[in-house]
Amino acid sequence: MQEAVNPRLNQKRKTNRTFRPRRMFRPLRMFRPRRTFRSKWKQYLPLYLMALPGLAYIFINNLMPLHGMQIAFRELDYAKGIFNGDFVGFKNFEFLFATEDARIMVGNTLLYNLVFIALGLAVGLTAAILFNEIHNKVAARVYQASVLIPHFISMVIVSYLGFAFLSSENGFINNTILKALGKDPVSWYSEPQYWPFILCFIHIWKGIGYSLLMYTARLLAISPDYYEAARLDGASKWQQVWTITLPLLKPAIIMMIILAVGRIFYSDFGLFYQIPMNQGALYRVTTTIDTYSFRALMRLGDVTMSSATGVFQSVVGFVLLFTANTAISKLSKDNALF
Repeated sequence: MQEAVNPRLNQKRKTNRTFRPRRMFRPLRMFRPRRTFRSKWKQYLPLYLMALPGLAYIFINNLMPLHGMQIAFRELDYAKGIFNGDFVGFKNFEFLFATEDARIMVGNTLLYNLVFIALGLAVGLTAAILFNEIHNKVAARVYQASVLIPHFISMVIVSYLGFAFLSSENGFINNTILKALGKDPVSWYSEPQYWPFILCFIHIWKGIGYSLLMYTARLLAISPDYYEAARLDGASKWQQVWTITLPLLKPAIIMMIILAVGRIFYSDFGLFYQIPMNQGALYRVTTTIDTYSFRALMRLGDVTMSSATGVFQSVVGFVLLFTANTAISKLSKDNALF
């Protein structure tokens, strides 16, 4: 009735309406089914299978022996059982520090490891940078493989190779090199002054492949654009290494140093026992915590003392690792391990 009586008011209402175009087509939404745990499990199953051997090794080699740590605090009594002996506290740790050789074995372990860290860092970085300059892929692979091979050679084999060079009667050095120079033969296995250099050389020769592999993996991640821009600015090779390569290798260098510090109270048993052939004349320069505990175990037959050595090395290594990582995190949180 009102619209018929007042046609002007109806027309005014129609003119005040805003024009809203209608959507002729609405975008189709893709239907994405929710991925269930079963579908994810099937997708990552190959990765789980690949990780299974490593996880099994960690469980068997690192987690299962934790139950045996209690042996270090018990008295050895086979009648009661190896895990049921009387609790003696830290008595089994006394043989490490109450002996006269404590200063020698701890000093050798620390000094050798400090030298190994410094030499390994310098030689590994130098080799990685030099190998990175080899642009022939075939030659680079051959050189890298030849350097990496010693890392997989057993220390027993290395000890016989060393004996072939250092033997007093038939050694290559005495019969070939020293004889050609007119020098008298040297009884290498009874002269301790030469062995710090021999052990350092063998350690670097055997471990340079692993360091080269770690640093090369980091070098491959560096973009070539950095070096190209540096060459356009007139930078020399040394300037490129100093301003580009070393700063970008800093995380890998810090990681290697932290891991090495965590094992500074450990020593390569094969290096200090097999290479010198366990010669008594060389004990002063080859006795470390590992070799000393092994000789004590062979002489006394007390496994609790050897277990105490392992516990001591593990606890001190953990404290040093945590301390080094904390110090690094204070300086640069991005370079810390955790």
